[in-house]
Amino acid sequence: MKRLGSGSLVIATHNAGKLKEISALLGPYGVNCLSAGSLGLPEPAETGTTFVQNALIKARASAEASGIVSLADDSGLSVAALDGRPGVYTADWAERQWFEGKPGRDWYMAMGKVEGMLCEAGPETPRDAWFSCVLALAWPDGETAVYEGRVDGSLTWPPRGTMGFGYDPVFVPRGSEITFAELDPEEKHRISHRADAFAKLVTEQFG
Repeated sequence: MKRLGSGSLVIATHNAGKLKEISALLGPYGVNCLSAGSLGLPEPAETGTTFVQNALIKARASAEASGIVSLADDSGLSVAALDGRPGVYTADWAERQWFEGKPGRDWYMAMGKVEGMLCEAGPETPRDAWFSCVLALAWPDGETAVYEGRVDGSLTWPPRGTMGFGYDPVFVPRGSEITFAELDPEEKHRISHRADAFAKLVTEQFG
């Protein structure tokens, strides 16, 4: 299996916040992170039906276009009582339709959709949920490696906290009484699904 060395790594994202977060995680290992956006690389269509498939699509596209080892992540919320939805469509559920206002993402609306479906299912419906994160590494020669992380918890309503993003204000991690959006960011990063996946990547690539 190939291993990452010190040097450049393309992060397959156009999101400056995600680049900053991943750069901080990999900085101690001498990795210089570049974003696909800064290199002018196109964003591929995420046509996969699983987190693994979508992460690999993004990583491979960046590696092929740049000629540099690339890292992509795909993550989302799954709700047990909703057969794992929204899952890979986590962000899609936040996209406003033409009749819902200006184009863009409305995460409060997305949280409301999940809550509405749980309420329709009845008051005894279990509220178990989990966040998943898949990290995919792709080398220009086609070799890949995949690392999966997960954090389990339950959903609450109404949303609480202002420090998170996405569905964080309604997700209470197992063993806690407060939501991801109420947790100190450092504590959240320590126990999150992304932290779990990164720990596995670091162990295999730099251990």
